[in-house]
Amino acid sequence: MSAELAIGLVGCGRLAQAGYVPALRAAHGVRLAAVADPDPTRRARAAGGVASFESAAALLEQGAVDALVLATPVTSHLADARVAAAAGVPVLVEKPPAQDADTAAELLALDPQPWIAFNRRFGAGQRAVRAAIPAQSELDLRLELLYRRRSWGAHTVGDEVLLDLAPHLVDLARWLSDGEVTGVRNAAVTHQRARFALELQHGRAQVTCAADRAHRERVEARDASGRVMASHNEGGLVTGVRARLAGGHRPHPLVASLTAQLEAFAIAISGGEGHGLATAADGHAVMAVVDAVRASAGQAGRQITVAVAA
Repeated sequence: MSAELAIGLVGCGRLAQAGYVPALRAAHGVRLAAVADPDPTRRARAAGGVASFESAAALLEQGAVDALVLATPVTSHLADARVAAAAGVPVLVEKPPAQDADTAAELLALDPQPWIAFNRRFGAGQRAVRAAIPAQSELDLRLELLYRRRSWGAHTVGDEVLLDLAPHLVDLARWLSDGEVTGVRNAAVTHQRARFALELQHGRAQVTCAADRAHRERVEARDASGRVMASHNEGGLVTGVRARLAGGHRPHPLVASLTAQLEAFAIAISGGEGHGLATAADGHAVMAVVDAVRASAGQAGRQITVAVAA
């Protein structure tokens, strides 16, 4: 690309401040051109000298951006994405893309369609695991994502873990296996924790997520015989101690994957393939699985069939 794309950042909460603002500074091919948030203190903190607005609509009225990143609460995603689509502006929507599959289908129906920010696809460790998996392998995946919500310091959002973390892991199951989820079973869900099993076109996955435990991320791929083909682990006690010793000198761990994701977004906007950037169709498929997890949990873990995308 010959010039940087001007990005408008909508939502100036914790994710923007710790993740997207530094990632936009680091990413090639993009620059932060404007921010929007209803809270003047939050948007002043994130703006860093760029133009700021109370809403996505007000930002777009100025016509000064090439694309938007929506880092807002999930309840705002569809309305803001519709405003952007009406203006013909490409959008990257933070996860979860929507509250449920029906709302995700409305995102999918927009023109232009948004992209979805499943940033774990851009983690170096997760990409190494995917590269180590032979095509069309029968997989046994172990996926885990834990953190302490109170330590994150979100300003307004306290989504249940099924919306907060499970979409990342469902997306990883689809992306790593290069296929769809066909069923959900043994789901147990509370506001803070969720466990469930996924039946995949090419295997199975055991998924665990929690918002009340020490940070840990685990991605493990085994073959049909149980042999570990590849794994990635981060977090835990040692990582936490190192982070405290480093103080405020290191960027948040999210920044690296968000930077790579933003660079892929810039390529996609310019007509390229986007290097694995998730689509609105991916977002809809993930939310269909999340709905099925909820249904399984409501029926004592009963197996629920998920319609496979055409």
